[in-house]
Amino acid sequence: MPQLAYAVNETPVPESTLVDLFFEGIDHWGDETAFQRFRTPDHIVDITYNETLEAVRKVSASLVSAGLARGDRAAILSENRVEWAHSDYACLCAGVITVPIYPTLMADQVAYILQDSGARLVFVANEAQAKKVKEAADEARVEVSIVGFDLDSSDGVIGWADFLRSGAEQAESTGAADFRTAALEAQPHDLATVLYTSGTTGPPKGVMLTHNNIASNVRASVMILGVRHSDNTVSFLPLCHILQRMVDFLFFWTGCRIGYPRSLDTLIVDLGKLQPTVVVSVPRIYEKIYNGVMNADGFKKKLINWAVGVADRVADLRLAGKNPGGLLGLQYAAADKLVFSKVRARVGGRLRFFVSGGGPLAPALNRFFYSIGMTILEGYGLTETSPVLHVTIEDGFRIGWVGPPVPGTETRIADDGEILVRGPQIMKGYYNKPEATAEAIDEDGWFATGDIGELSADGYLRITDRKKDILVTAGGKNVAPQPIENHLKTHVLVEQAVLVGDRRRYCALIVVPAFGPLKSWANEARISWSTEADLVKNPDVIAHVEKELFATLSGFASFERPKKVTLIEEEFSIENGLLTPTLKVKRNVLREQLQDVIDAMYSDEAADQTAN
Repeated sequence: MPQLAYAVNETPVPESTLVDLFFEGIDHWGDETAFQRFRTPDHIVDITYNETLEAVRKVSASLVSAGLARGDRAAILSENRVEWAHSDYACLCAGVITVPIYPTLMADQVAYILQDSGARLVFVANEAQAKKVKEAADEARVEVSIVGFDLDSSDGVIGWADFLRSGAEQAESTGAADFRTAALEAQPHDLATVLYTSGTTGPPKGVMLTHNNIASNVRASVMILGVRHSDNTVSFLPLCHILQRMVDFLFFWTGCRIGYPRSLDTLIVDLGKLQPTVVVSVPRIYEKIYNGVMNADGFKKKLINWAVGVADRVADLRLAGKNPGGLLGLQYAAADKLVFSKVRARVGGRLRFFVSGGGPLAPALNRFFYSIGMTILEGYGLTETSPVLHVTIEDGFRIGWVGPPVPGTETRIADDGEILVRGPQIMKGYYNKPEATAEAIDEDGWFATGDIGELSADGYLRITDRKKDILVTAGGKNVAPQPIENHLKTHVLVEQAVLVGDRRRYCALIVVPAFGPLKSWANEARISWSTEADLVKNPDVIAHVEKELFATLSGFASFERPKKVTLIEEEFSIENGLLTPTLKVKRNVLREQLQDVIDAMYSDEAADQTAN
């Protein structure tokens, strides 16, 4: 396919503020449901737009009573919930700059953000989070007020009820009309929030996003995604992540109901109860759903394999604009009834489409979901771009590409393949880091994404790798790890995979196996094992995984293909420091933590060097 070096979507996007979007949503939807929360596992409570307005007015008044003024900073360290949204909107209406903090961060990481941002107040959900903020504040030597959503006032924490009571007099004296007038004083280019990047390398940077950065992205994304009032969604990707936060602003503005799951552990059950029509997430969640489907054995495994094979043939037809007929049509109807309808039912049975962002989605994974009637519209963007730059459109669905630019956006491919972008969603800069800002955004307003990609003749973008993730072998060959890793993510034996080999003679793989299928094979092969640790160390098991994986990599150049595989027992996670809060692998940390494992794969190199 012919390629371009530049693409643009010239559709105009009006300037506005997030406060404008908030009041437009209130005015338009009034007594309709804005949010849904679980009171008990079987009881869902609806919260209307008008009730949201009153709640936001009270929180905003309490912020003012606490001494916060326009331009001050308030942090939110909590899982997704109604109070998160109410506090965020209250800060925006009061002119207080919101600083979201991932609840999974350690106390020393929280300390850095509190100190760098200058936050004066922190909203938390529970006692454990309050304790973490206290430790962080002590370490950073800063004074912050702590407000607990689920807490009573005690030991340096202001309970939610007491916090709201503290602003009751302020709310009553201000009145609804005056509150609205004051809130609408916000200007499009006023700073709205500072989001600290999750940081795959180095300390996090505070990304400064203005009202119009995010509001313009809301308006542009609506033009592409076609979210409507009859839709409803589930908000579970952390609201600290700009993707979930931006789309929640979008959902609120368009009248789409936002439901909050009780926890990530209950997510699948809660999806079944909330029955969303639109869901936004990161690729790792789709990988887990896929692995859950494929992790079967016996007759069930044979049935799934047959059904997936049928769906794959149907996908080819549908991507070409055709529908299956004859025997294939009958086979697909049977596969749908026996397998695919059950997968769709697990997420509520009403889904119109998924949206994927925050990292590359394996094309094979996208094809699988498309083939079973669950379309994933893949988008591309960064925290620094509010975030959406490109997104797939339903009428132009194309696997492996992230769609054309959203309205108001320009994209250019630099000589070295880096993706450069310009538009109203580009950040104001990095907080307290003018040199880093100047390095990222040139004098003409082009932001350097750090990603490598290409543009098709009709402006679709394909991401091929991260510029800094490129491996350079000892032979001088450049290897992009993500295409191989994404290719392997849908293999039945793979839960997670990372390619290594920088400055080495060849590439190698570190694999967290899918233990269900691996155990089944080991039992059939009469391999003796009692623990998962036994499996990953067994030479016959390793040889089997190598043979299976290497057989699928013939489409890659010889210097790109790994020569060895090491299996490890522990999954990469946020808790062990190997994943960012947005579920991307921290490659530098992985190399540090698994240095002995990596060195062992290259022991022959050491022998060669000694011999020389």
